[in-house]
Amino acid sequence: MILALAGNQNSGKTTLFNALTGSNQHVGNFPGVTVERKSGMVKGYKDCEIVDLPGIYSIRPYTQEEIVSTDFILKEHPDGIVNIVDATNIERNLYLSLQLLELKVPMVIALNMMDEVRANGGSIDVEKLSEILGVPVVPIAAAKGEGISELMETVYNTASRKVLPSVYDFCDSSSAVHRCIHAIVHLIQDHADMLGLPYRFCVTRLIEGDGDMDEQLGLNQNEKELIEHIVVEMEDSTGLDRNAALADMRYNFIEGAVDEAVIKSHESKEHRRSVAIDKVLTGKYTALPVFFLVMFLVFWLTFNAIGQRLSDLMAVGIENLTAAAAAGLEAYGLNPVVKSLVIDGIFAGVGSVLSFLPIVVTLFFFLSILEDTGYMARIAFVMDSLLRKIGLSGRSFVPMLMGFGCSVPAIMATRTLSSDRDRKMTILLTPYMSCSAKIPIYAVFSAAFFPKHAAFVMIGLYVTGIVVGILAALLFKSTLFRGNPVPFVMELPNYRLPSAKTVALLLWEKAKDFIERAFTIIFLGSMVIWFLQTFDSRLNVVVDSADSLLAIIGRFIAPVFGPVGFNDWRVATSLISGFTAKESVISTLAVLLGTSIDNLGTVLGSLFSPLTAVSFLVFTLLYTPCVAAIAAVRRELNSGLKTLTVVISQCVIAWIVSFIVYNIGGILL
Repeated sequence: MILALAGNQNSGKTTLFNALTGSNQHVGNFPGVTVERKSGMVKGYKDCEIVDLPGIYSIRPYTQEEIVSTDFILKEHPDGIVNIVDATNIERNLYLSLQLLELKVPMVIALNMMDEVRANGGSIDVEKLSEILGVPVVPIAAAKGEGISELMETVYNTASRKVLPSVYDFCDSSSAVHRCIHAIVHLIQDHADMLGLPYRFCVTRLIEGDGDMDEQLGLNQNEKELIEHIVVEMEDSTGLDRNAALADMRYNFIEGAVDEAVIKSHESKEHRRSVAIDKVLTGKYTALPVFFLVMFLVFWLTFNAIGQRLSDLMAVGIENLTAAAAAGLEAYGLNPVVKSLVIDGIFAGVGSVLSFLPIVVTLFFFLSILEDTGYMARIAFVMDSLLRKIGLSGRSFVPMLMGFGCSVPAIMATRTLSSDRDRKMTILLTPYMSCSAKIPIYAVFSAAFFPKHAAFVMIGLYVTGIVVGILAALLFKSTLFRGNPVPFVMELPNYRLPSAKTVALLLWEKAKDFIERAFTIIFLGSMVIWFLQTFDSRLNVVVDSADSLLAIIGRFIAPVFGPVGFNDWRVATSLISGFTAKESVISTLAVLLGTSIDNLGTVLGSLFSPLTAVSFLVFTLLYTPCVAAIAAVRRELNSGLKTLTVVISQCVIAWIVSFIVYNIGGILL
């Protein structure tokens, strides 16, 4: 049995999904698109899988999320829908519910946050609401685990018995909208039945002007013209355009349902508290200083107080393990070449990257706290006016902020942007936001050359990426992407305490992803680098790595980096390995220099000065992200040529900025 979990953003969908599946979940992409999908087996129901659809406010053919959600239900034919509704904001949430009812799929409404409704003096007659909507309604409090078992039992019974919604007509029988819908139903019902599509859903799509639905139904020109005539007649009668007329019809039905079944709460303490906090966090003069203070605190705790110290401890543990493994292999009398592969290749490469796992997990911990509390939505709201000056809306800030974690999901998140112009522009700018994979590079070089100012160096790099992104946006705005960004509308949810379980699952997911990369891409890359460093062109073991295959490749590329201050072949080689994964830059340097992560900083002093180290850091900050991110760009832009142009342009920009930094630094110093 396959179930679809659908609902508005900030309605508790992720919390419910985690409550239903626990840790038994997997992440992938919806077929044909790069919108992330989460699915998992429901606890206690071995034969039941639930798919978490993207959070949406309505089913209309505008954003990729809406298309994905609708296509999944219509084409994948799930056995049932779990529609989660925020009971504290029931009017808005029920709008999506009415659209889902039109799909004529077995459905159960999970009325979430009922604990907050009760705490604020409100109540909902669940049985009455169920009767009005024609589907089962189950009250729950997902964050507290209340009502989850009752919900799942109802869902399972409804889906297994294939109980369809009994209500899907929301019109006043005397209204112009009613006449319009039913006139079109008579025209297209045969077409819809032949395709197995719910005709009520098809009609609303046609009224909204969805050209794809015309073609899908196979309507001839006369039928199209007749439908347009009927819709125009409705617009004339109601005095509203077609979309507004449908919205008005649905909201009239919702208002009637709420009047009959809901006793509204007084203003909640959560809302009062949120309003009071927002006077500071979104205030005209306080929003930006508070934002920069919060981000400074996050980076300081990550790169100094907590993350770095944990990373140092892990590095010591890995070094001791490496020494023990080396001693064991030595005692066993293993072939020196094989021993070199294990110690200098695998342990030095993978181990050096794993030591930075605590820093990555710490950063994601704080970012997840900001998201779960509701502050992330405020950041997008605050940044809207600033982003409009560079040609984007506040909605673009969320993918760009995600870019500080990983460029791949950040690029994927641009699917939430309804404007193709905004989406493509955001895709091109997101890689300039420094991803977490670059943290090992920053940490090693900062500790080696600027130990007393490591946090400030980190912040300076992040700010540099943002500044370059802004300059690139201004250039794009006046050349490739002329025009204005789409209007920005975003809900500001109440501030809430983050769910410990949700945060823990996110950290586990990110840690697992980091470890998988370490033992796959970086493992393979480290072995390749070791092989190229160990053998010459005749496959003889070299005494000096300067005679190796790697040195030949590095020397060919190294002159390109001469003008920016680092023309050693080992440095050039590490940058090439960074195309596989940015963590590989450090692991490659460790392998090439034949040292452990603890001693790498000392050895780097022979390759870099503080000035060339800064130039190198700037280049690694700005040059093309990893292969996975490039693949995501290719998927989104749907053009190999455009993707190649993006890769080359980012490398060129990185070189130019590094050249400026190196030469200006040389003059000043």
